[in-house]
Amino acid sequence: MSRRLLLAAGLLLACALAAGTASAGTFSLVTAPATLPSAQVPNLPGSIALPPSLGSPPARPEQLSYAQLSALWRDAGAAYGVPWQVLAAINKVESNFGRNMGPSSAGAIGWMQFMPSTWLRWGLDADGDGVADPWRAADAIYAAARYLAASGGQTDISRAVYSYNHAQWYVDEVLATARLFEGGGVQAAVTVDRLQRGLSTSSVAVAAASHDLAVARARAAALARVEARFRRRADDAPLLSDRLDAQKQAVLLDVRRQALLAQAARAKERLAAAERQFAAARSSARTASFDPSARTLLSSPAYGRNYVFPVGGGPSVVFASHTHHDYPAVDIAAPMGSPLYALANGIVVRAWGTPDARCGIGLTMRAEDGLVWTYCHMSALDPAIHAGSVVSAGTPVGRVGETGHATGPHLHLQLQPPTQWPQRMAWFQGFAGSAFTWSDGPTTSEPSAAPRAVFSVVPPARSGVVTFTR
Repeated sequence: MSRRLLLAAGLLLACALAAGTASAGTFSLVTAPATLPSAQVPNLPGSIALPPSLGSPPARPEQLSYAQLSALWRDAGAAYGVPWQVLAAINKVESNFGRNMGPSSAGAIGWMQFMPSTWLRWGLDADGDGVADPWRAADAIYAAARYLAASGGQTDISRAVYSYNHAQWYVDEVLATARLFEGGGVQAAVTVDRLQRGLSTSSVAVAAASHDLAVARARAAALARVEARFRRRADDAPLLSDRLDAQKQAVLLDVRRQALLAQAARAKERLAAAERQFAAARSSARTASFDPSARTLLSSPAYGRNYVFPVGGGPSVVFASHTHHDYPAVDIAAPMGSPLYALANGIVVRAWGTPDARCGIGLTMRAEDGLVWTYCHMSALDPAIHAGSVVSAGTPVGRVGETGHATGPHLHLQLQPPTQWPQRMAWFQGFAGSAFTWSDGPTTSEPSAAPRAVFSVVPPARSGVVTFTR
């Protein structure tokens, strides 16, 4: 970053701390630099210098402090007349403040996840090094501000955000995150970001320890069955040599089994520690989740009328299909370790923490409306969940995994018996765009349905009972 921007960063941050947060819906702007490219006209072909490999991240990706980012958001927002809180929110939603810069599965790159073709039109050099580089924070954040302004962000920020990613859930998530910045400033976002990282880290640790425990137990059980066969063979062998050979094999298998049991014991200890860490992180996050904007970032359950969506994480990472194989069920794809919730008030009929061949780790619960639901492929079952547990809608029941017959982390959800397609039920469809995204069809409404004028810019101011098919 140039000395000019660093000095500006310090001055802007000092001013922001002195001035406090703006009132709801009002964002103060300072005088914009006059040397930046216009938001009215895109770049001409060949008019900007690009990094040697536009689609590949640098060997050492740039990382900035919250204070440095705060100054960039504010300065870029002021330069192009768009709310800095929206730039901060896009930075969070798109790359998690530069921690996940892609390239994405769609090919988006850098701090603000531009498609290369869009970068060629709207990218710019904001840090003064002579290169318009989406992997550099200043260039990417200023380019995002320019692109939002070109899309009408100075007067209709909702529509401008929609142009950044044509999905209503995206608009909702960005604006909710921006409101977090607006209401509590950068410090509120920093706090929620740290809580989110704590939840993610501890959740992944629980999933990994649970997986190791299940694998060690399964291998030990398999060896025990083979060992038992050799011991029976030793008891029945008419020849001493055959008896001794069978006994030797049994002893060798027992040594291996005991090693696996010791491995399982260590994994159980790690699981218990990870569960305690996750419980502490969840307790800390619960307080912050009173803020509706924070609730979205912290993957708290999404509530609807009498139902809760069973998978947490939001529509940017949770996906469901309108169809499922050849019988009524739904597969809800989400990152490994994502939280799973009881979808309604009810009672747990069965719960198993040791994976079976098909469903893996799972549970069956009876909702208060009489419907019976089964969750499959979990990576871990919440310690409080067992047969007879009374749960309320939104009670944590475990985490997303890929145990049993699964290809990738997801929740397999179905009724018992499977008489209806969950994804065709009104309660499920009601969460489309707010708790998940359809993976095989449109989720969003037309741009005109986007909320308008949310931000106003002012002048400088988750057995055999389960049916599966292969």
